[in-house]
Amino acid sequence: MSNKKVFVSGCYDLLHSGHVEFFRQAASYGDLYVGIGSDKTILHYKNHKTVYSEQERLFMVKSIRYVKEAYINAGDGIMDFVPTLDIVKPDILVVNSDGGNDDKRRLCEERGIEYIVLERDPHEGLEARSSTSLKKSPCQLPTRLDLAGTWIDQPYVSCHHPGWAITISLEPSFEIRERCGLSTSTRNVIKRIWPYQLPNMDPETLARLVFCFENHPEREDGIISGAQDAIGICVPGLCRHYYDNHFWPEKIETCEDETVLEWLESHLCMIPMDPRRSGCSVVEGMDITKTKVQKLAKAADDCWEAIMAMDLDAFASAYMASFNAQTAMFPAMIQGCVQSYIDKYGKLDDVLAWKMPGAGGGGYLACVVKDSAAFCREHPEAISLKIRRSGM
Repeated sequence: MSNKKVFVSGCYDLLHSGHVEFFRQAASYGDLYVGIGSDKTILHYKNHKTVYSEQERLFMVKSIRYVKEAYINAGDGIMDFVPTLDIVKPDILVVNSDGGNDDKRRLCEERGIEYIVLERDPHEGLEARSSTSLKKSPCQLPTRLDLAGTWIDQPYVSCHHPGWAITISLEPSFEIRERCGLSTSTRNVIKRIWPYQLPNMDPETLARLVFCFENHPEREDGIISGAQDAIGICVPGLCRHYYDNHFWPEKIETCEDETVLEWLESHLCMIPMDPRRSGCSVVEGMDITKTKVQKLAKAADDCWEAIMAMDLDAFASAYMASFNAQTAMFPAMIQGCVQSYIDKYGKLDDVLAWKMPGAGGGGYLACVVKDSAAFCREHPEAISLKIRRSGM
């Protein structure tokens, strides 16, 4: 390989195969050095924060085998790479066809640097990628479905009796509508930090960060969102979390046994209902007693045991018991359109149990069915569910 120095520069946020192919082609001209736009430059120049910090982007770019060395550019604006250019002193500057301009060309002429323009061609067998197109793609943040124990994550409930909440983290394989019980408020909080996907880090730590970010001290409404939302979204697979008069659970247990997860997917689906009405208060008329919370906690225990045993009848019974315990404490969960959907779908032979995700008042009717694939074929309005696994 030639010992010429080749220089390229860019943001390299949302690093993708198009970037790697660009590096590969540029490296064919010599040793490749890369300048990376700083967080500050991108914020001022493109008016948005980066998905990945400059140090994380530097680490990723340096890890690509075609790159000899990489730097964070110290300049600003579209020519932020000039200080890095002075450090590297390259023989060649390579740009993409949509990244070149007269200022870059003149700079190369003044410094005796060869100026090469590459077309934005994907690697053989791969589709074309760009950061712009990726940002326009659907958000890949998961959501959560609570299976049992809803409300136990609030201290004003668990103070009467401790117990588990059970959640599953769901792939966004369907349109996730607002105010429909799938923790969209917490999901929208996450979007403010990580707009496209969750970072690769310890799920429980991530959930705690999300919980603290959502429930900051200056939150104007004074409401503390239950931890089951952050945990349900961030912790993959099937998860249960134990609450005892505190906002954060004392312990968290997970199950990612593929046989169990596939079994759950084969017996769960959701029916879209109207969203919860604006101004609707599901806590109005609440009646929380020790006996009622004990029933909620027992239903969650029974639900977990039934899932572990993959006992469909026991699962349906515990699922239904959890819903009945919830609505006994919070009767306003069933308002608006809810009862009409229960009346319609509850009488079907294939539907064994039902409940509403989250606080209720509308949204979805989450059902335990004999066979979710068969049910969704017969009822096109039904939504099949995909549980998120680790690494997804």
